[in-house]
Amino acid sequence: MLKGFKDFLLRGNVVDLAVAVVIGAAFTAVVTAFTSAFLKPLIQLATGGGGQLAGTFTVNGVVFDYASFINAVITFVITAAVIYFLVVLPLKIVAERRKRGEEAGPAEPTDVELLTEIRDLLREQGRPRRDDGGTAGRIPHQDR
Repeated sequence: MLKGFKDFLLRGNVVDLAVAVVIGAAFTAVVTAFTSAFLKPLIQLATGGGGQLAGTFTVNGVVFDYASFINAVITFVITAAVIYFLVVLPLKIVAERRKRGEEAGPAEPTDVELLTEIRDLLREQGRPRRDDGGTAGRIPHQDR
């Protein structure tokens, strides 16, 4: 049951989505604060001289705040770029490596390493080594 749950969680789409949502939400707050504090005032200075109507225009008494729209577009582009380059692209590269078998996983011990480990464990248990050319454990009359 846990293996199935683990397989579900480690499926690429679920992990990508969860990471993107969490990091995206946190990073969006930072980018929004930056664009509101620095970029929106610059847009207002560049388009209206910094006056009361800077970054807006009025039609029939209705105020259109285009500086806020430009600010939101910049926030979206910065957030999307950071999420893509810092989250999605690295996960995509890891997934491709796993498909090709290049991802470094836990190294499997070789046969020689396993046999050496078994030999060492047997020595620790006090069993005799076979240094007599392979005749240990034979019945003497079989050697005739």
